[in-house]
Amino acid sequence: MSLTAGMLDSLLAESRSPAHVSTPALNAELLERACRDDYPEWLSLAQSAGGCVRPIRLRGTIRDIDPDTGEVMHALDTNETPDKVIYLPCGDRRASVCPPCAETYRADTYQLIRTGLAGGKGMPESVSIHPCVFATFTAPSFGPVHTRVELSGGKIARCRPRRKASYCPHGRRLSCGQRHKQNEVCLGRPLCPECYDYNAAVIWNAHAPELWRRTVIALRRHLDKLAKARGVRVRLSYAKVAEFQRRGLIHFHAIFRLDGVDPNHPERTVPPHPAITADVLADVIRQVTAGAWFATIPHPMKANGWDITWGAQIDPQIVTPTGGSQITDVSVASYLAKYATKSTEPAGLPPGKITADNAKAYATPHSHEGRLISACLKIGAHTHEDFRALRRWAHMLGYRGHFATKSRRYSTTMRALRRERRDWHRASIHARRPTGTRSSSPKPPWNGPAAAGAPPATRFWPCRPPLALAINAGSPVRRCPLRDDRKKEVRPWKPRLRMTCWMEPGSRPRNWPGCWESIHRPCAAGVRRNPDTDRRSSPCPRG
Repeated sequence: MSLTAGMLDSLLAESRSPAHVSTPALNAELLERACRDDYPEWLSLAQSAGGCVRPIRLRGTIRDIDPDTGEVMHALDTNETPDKVIYLPCGDRRASVCPPCAETYRADTYQLIRTGLAGGKGMPESVSIHPCVFATFTAPSFGPVHTRVELSGGKIARCRPRRKASYCPHGRRLSCGQRHKQNEVCLGRPLCPECYDYNAAVIWNAHAPELWRRTVIALRRHLDKLAKARGVRVRLSYAKVAEFQRRGLIHFHAIFRLDGVDPNHPERTVPPHPAITADVLADVIRQVTAGAWFATIPHPMKANGWDITWGAQIDPQIVTPTGGSQITDVSVASYLAKYATKSTEPAGLPPGKITADNAKAYATPHSHEGRLISACLKIGAHTHEDFRALRRWAHMLGYRGHFATKSRRYSTTMRALRRERRDWHRASIHARRPTGTRSSSPKPPWNGPAAAGAPPATRFWPCRPPLALAINAGSPVRRCPLRDDRKKEVRPWKPRLRMTCWMEPGSRPRNWPGCWESIHRPCAAGVRRNPDTDRRSSPCPRG
């Protein structure tokens, strides 16, 4: 394959994205790869990872077998590929770790949330007229911090203006008259670190999921009382996304939808009683969040335990169908999906596990996030599991919950979205092969248009060109048998996938339907689990 000077310049310019560090050695490697005769074949295999920045490398043989005749329709041996491996995406949710896989997760989360507001994908379109409320649940204050508030006219308010200067017991001034910029380092940092209650902050992060659970229970009880007074029944469904604030505290963005209950068909999703409107739901949310409270178990640092409550900034807003107001189903779904791919980056903490070896490097008293980590490690020395877990979750500043959750009846599931994308991808592959009669054009994935030609999981991600993928096929490997036991998903037009491969050390498969370790967990425990039934089956051959 011959490349012109313009093509080489564009390839080198593409490789100098912000996610890379361009070096002469890297440029030489890119040029050497682009000038090889097998570059088109390598490019097609590399694109199967969807531009993943840390793809999983597998070795072995893939055979597509017709389930009716047993005929081997297609076979691929990784020894015949340019790198002697095949690439699979890592499937990480965090945009700071893998932007392409995080974009796929964000698109799935968007579809998951909007389906519960507009219908489709198994949900009736009548849910668009159900009462819906969007609310943000924040943490209480543990000390004054630097803030940035944008007013309605676009003007930035002063941080903490005071007519009379006041000072804390440590001699620090508890006011700030500056108008901070968007990315100033001081945002979220306390005005006096000695006065800030770091212990209570990490305790609140650790118990925020339990506070959310109690709040949802209280919401359903209040709504049941209102519905019972009118002789009807209602059902509360929700979708929630967690986000870290700059001060290092978690807060939740949630969308609530109110459904009715059909006594003859309780599995159906029907509109609620007309008297129970979105305004009624918003008032119930305000009342419940104002009274939600519980106390932790005693600790040597706090004899009566810490009080766990919500902050004062709870403002439920009514969601209307597209075009009705500024708070629409599209805007809410986009807003929640945006935060589903973030982690502790807003608080200034890079992603990474904190262990006993690197704890001292993270738990520095000279930074806000370092003092939060120190509080996690100090409180985690207690023998009770509620406090001991703080050490395991110190890299999350004590928070140990999910970042995106929903109730069972809110909408479809992530598994259904991924299954549809996988089926579309397999159907598109077999539609391009002249293997006799096949079904018509494959159905496009839910979060990707048909005109794009490929689902988001297989599209090329612009920030990481395939040339910059790490090529290391010569490292030692270990054998890992792969299989697909989900026979219920096999259809006449969709051949069964059987594969035996070897997995690179340090690689762990995620979100790939054919990998034995991804559908049978935990392997190390000696028991494999079926994801559809979650029932124990035969002992794990690798246990």
